[in-house]
Amino acid sequence: MKLVVITQRVDPDDPALGATVPMLRSLAARVDELVVLTLSAREASLPENVRVKVIAAPTQALRGARFAAALVPELRPRPVAVLAHMSPIYAVLAAPLVRPLRIPLLLWFTHWRSSRLLALAERASTRVLTVDRRSFPFASAKVTPIGHGIDVATLPCVEPATGPLRLLALGRTSPAKGLDTLVEAVRLLPEADVELELRGPSLTPEEQAYRSSLGVPIEPPVARREIAGVYAAAGALVNNMRSGALDKVVFEAAASCLPVLVSNPGFDSLVEGIEPALQFPQDDARALADRIQALIDAGPEARARIGRELRARVERDHSVDRWAERVLEAAP
Repeated sequence: MKLVVITQRVDPDDPALGATVPMLRSLAARVDELVVLTLSAREASLPENVRVKVIAAPTQALRGARFAAALVPELRPRPVAVLAHMSPIYAVLAAPLVRPLRIPLLLWFTHWRSSRLLALAERASTRVLTVDRRSFPFASAKVTPIGHGIDVATLPCVEPATGPLRLLALGRTSPAKGLDTLVEAVRLLPEADVELELRGPSLTPEEQAYRSSLGVPIEPPVARREIAGVYAAAGALVNNMRSGALDKVVFEAAASCLPVLVSNPGFDSLVEGIEPALQFPQDDARALADRIQALIDAGPEARARIGRELRARVERDHSVDRWAERVLEAAP
């Protein structure tokens, strides 16, 4: 059995796309041959049954031609599916080559932003795979929720540290992240034993302007292999994403046994029933401050209990192995 995956980059150290590598390893463990088409690749210690084909080119037209030239030979013998990983353009380009042969064309996509290209990719694909129905930006009968692909094995369960509760927020300094609410919530707790660490890149003028407006230090992103250490140094993760996206960092932090304070209703199944409550209304700094104070008052033992329950839920619903199984199950 052969599977073809199209992805933007194969690089275990990439802060954003490094998580793709364990996904590829888990898929490779379930097929005889895995073929990966990508724009760039670095040494990633992939299994022997993985072949990586780089399709980089200086122009869009040439990339499209190289993509087709790389894909066509892989369609015979017939693969079990072709999976476009966070790459709507390649689902669109693959469809005329794949669909006439009745090879399932799967699109994995989890992001809040819609576009005409994504709408075309949805129509071109056999199925659209995503974390949760709310993590795809528009309704479609093709949407199949399969959870996130979290490499739990690389995220040790951390023990709550003594001292101040260290809150961590990870990701680009986009206004969509709602970081100003986090900063304000901590300011509302001047007597509390709490610290806030913001960490992430500013890649656009809008993100750079928003970063400056926050008026607090922001640490740079880290290589993928260092992310477990970042979680280990934290006491809880806080996420106020102002869109439907289900940030992977929330699931990773939960897998690291960190309590997670979240505003997105899409995290209901991850945090429901846990006390003290971990959800707060979006952009409500006062409510978030109350949740922070409740975690502080609960103490290290209670936070450890919460963290272990969160890790168990990630293992059950969002591990990279369950993700890979569901990808293959989605091929009709």
